[in-house]
Amino acid sequence: MCATRLFTTSTWWSAYCPDDRPVIFSAHGVPKSVPAAARQRQMIFVDATCPLVSKVHVEAERHFHAGREIVLIGHAGHPEVIGTMGQLPAGAITLVETVADAEKFAPRDPAKLAFVTQTTLSVDDTAEIVGVLQRRFPTMAAPHKEDICYATTNRQDAVKAMGARADLVLVIGSPKSSNSVRLVEVAKRAGAKDARLVGSAEDVDWGWFEGVRSVGVTAGASAPEDLVEDLVAAIGARFDATLDDVRVTNEDVEFKLPRVLTE
Repeated sequence: MCATRLFTTSTWWSAYCPDDRPVIFSAHGVPKSVPAAARQRQMIFVDATCPLVSKVHVEAERHFHAGREIVLIGHAGHPEVIGTMGQLPAGAITLVETVADAEKFAPRDPAKLAFVTQTTLSVDDTAEIVGVLQRRFPTMAAPHKEDICYATTNRQDAVKAMGARADLVLVIGSPKSSNSVRLVEVAKRAGAKDARLVGSAEDVDWGWFEGVRSVGVTAGASAPEDLVEDLVAAIGARFDATLDDVRVTNEDVEFKLPRVLTE
């Protein structure tokens, strides 16, 4: 199988993936040109774009067809941002990364504006940027429902709840995972004395535990549960630890498999 990648140009796509290999498009989403190229080449492909990301794509298209200039709040170079901006013609979407960007943004027509967001951002940071945009452009159209992924939001809320009580917070996730990196930031902002991003229990430096009496463990939205269980077990094997489950909500959302997998 062709590895899961984000293909941004037809040339690179052609060079990387042979016609006779199935390909999976990342949950982050890809530009429209990518599945179009796959269809043209009659390739077998699975579009595994997260439905919450697809919702942002649909919102952006709706605003574009309504004649609005679109602001995307997100991080430059992130696969999801590349995929979202690739849904529309060049220039239709302006990326805003910071409060400073929001303050200096100059739209073509302030009366015809809308914003969408990357789904894996810090809720608090995003709220700041949105606040600036709405102060400057009160009529700017907003998403019908918050774009930030419920799994991202729930994890940030849980980290806020345990951060003030934790001497150390360990976040399982990849450095390339936006929502995982944000959890480290949220933990520190919530009051944790230290917070670290680790890929698994094997990446833990047990020297971090010197003087630590309480440890918080969490994971990015896409991290496998067994990695969390392994880390908890590794802590329990080294220390006389009592486990306290911090739960702010129960997640019961289920998504359908891509159609190609059920046919």
